[in-house]
Amino acid sequence: MWEKIEEQLNKKNKTGYWLAKQAGIPVQSIYSIKRDKDMQPSFEKMVAIADALEVSLDVFR
Repeated sequence: MWEKIEEQLNKKNKTGYWLAKQAGIPVQSIYSIKRDKDMQPSFEKMVAIADALEVSLDVFR
């Protein structure tokens, strides 16, 4: 999961911190996904992340 998120972040030259702020979710949530502690983030989190990155949820399939 993180690889796909990171790919989108790299395209936009943004950080996980930026993503958390844009998505309105705790920074810790982003880094939990990154460290594979949150293997299946909630649908709501993924919608917020996709919206912040301005991509479709299909990107994360």
